[in-house]
Amino acid sequence: MIDPNLIFEKNNNSISYFSFNNKTKKKELKKYIPEKFINNETLNLPNISENQVLRHYINLSNKNFGIDTGFYPLGSCTMKYNPKINEKIAGNSSFINSHPYSDNNRIQGNFEILFECKNALLEITGMDDLTFAPCAGAHGELTGLYIIRAYFNYKNEKREYILIPDSAHGTNPASASMAGFKTSTIKSDQNGFIDINDLKKKVNKNIAGFMITNPNTLGLFEKNIDEIVNICKEHDIQLYYDGANFNAFLGITRPGDMGFDIVHINLHKTFSTPHGGGGPGSGPVSVKKHLSIFLPGKNIIQENYKYKLISRSKYSIGKIRSFYSNFLVVIKAYVYIYILGKDGSLKTGLIALLNSNYLYSILKDHFKFGSNEHVMHEFVISLTDLCNKYHFTVMDFAKRILDYGYHSPTVSFPLIIKDCLMIEPTETESKKTLDEFAEILIKIKKEAIEKTDLLKDSPVTTPVKRIDDVKAARFPILKYEN
Repeated sequence: MIDPNLIFEKNNNSISYFSFNNKTKKKELKKYIPEKFINNETLNLPNISENQVLRHYINLSNKNFGIDTGFYPLGSCTMKYNPKINEKIAGNSSFINSHPYSDNNRIQGNFEILFECKNALLEITGMDDLTFAPCAGAHGELTGLYIIRAYFNYKNEKREYILIPDSAHGTNPASASMAGFKTSTIKSDQNGFIDINDLKKKVNKNIAGFMITNPNTLGLFEKNIDEIVNICKEHDIQLYYDGANFNAFLGITRPGDMGFDIVHINLHKTFSTPHGGGGPGSGPVSVKKHLSIFLPGKNIIQENYKYKLISRSKYSIGKIRSFYSNFLVVIKAYVYIYILGKDGSLKTGLIALLNSNYLYSILKDHFKFGSNEHVMHEFVISLTDLCNKYHFTVMDFAKRILDYGYHSPTVSFPLIIKDCLMIEPTETESKKTLDEFAEILIKIKKEAIEKTDLLKDSPVTTPVKRIDDVKAARFPILKYEN
């Protein structure tokens, strides 16, 4: 049973409770503490015992779903298991108690981690220089676009547009707009790849950059990437790599080798630090040599066996955040990279591809897909035909998945595929989990045909049942009445 009361409403005057507003205790405090330091205002805190507080939050946490409790096939977000050793090391008191204003000589170990992690990421991406400043992916995008703007200002060229595929993440056009650019959309061809003919039509001297997610949101590696790069290079269009799907070829290939000029990496996705709940994140941006002078913040270098921060060039885009980075996230990523090593990174990428293709092979005889091309780390199922024939929605299908103890995949994205589910198994899931998940999807398809009303009422086994999504967004109520 769900307890409808908030923690603030659970006042309890039993013998075991603790009062934050006890006048007798405050009188006693005056014997030992000067009155000016004692708060005489009534605090908005519940008078309850410690074990009641503990039970309240433990019960809430047990009603939640997370990567540690079940399969989380959230496409394009790489919701994979996060090794607990990452957390243990990042939680070391030497790290969490070090202050960013500390003397450089006292935090040489912190600087060494930043320096070594930077070099590892440059090797992994095939780039020349890097900043840890951006806080997450979209912040990395914005940083990269500022760098592109600074590059053309440096060349005294005015370029107004950024090219973006129609299958791109929604943050791409938003970041371009925030950086002062206009956007031009490049269509996908019938197979889900960038339409080369449409690209050729829209390429001109007013284009500053082309933002590409590769593999794209359909889980397809852009097979014409060499031609795309050559077309852009002819016009000095800067190629931006959105690192959201970097998990797909970790250790296998590198954006720098493909010809990209700027790469943002989601440490909180590919390099296994917690992603859910909105953070914490880290979106380092790496660049080729010709863009290095525009990087933000400060650079970390090693000199005479010591590490130190130095100012960037006068052409730097400046500071984009306080201090150095989301440092604890960088530590977790560094631990992950260090433990895996080169061979482990390659194995990680290959298993991510194997798991995706294995799940795809089981489901291909039961569902229609967004593309019939060879998939990589994720794939997209289209439910349009089923939805139209049996009168249910993709949201109904997704909600029913919750009843079987799995989190739903991404719903209705990419926008170019109607009524779709985007599924990414990641490399951390077992064959048994994938077999069970496939079985559930096939079972729900059968339910959609034979018991459509069941889907429309789903979920029915979760602590919170089906809600009115529109009403919940417009009238958020944190508490319900019996």
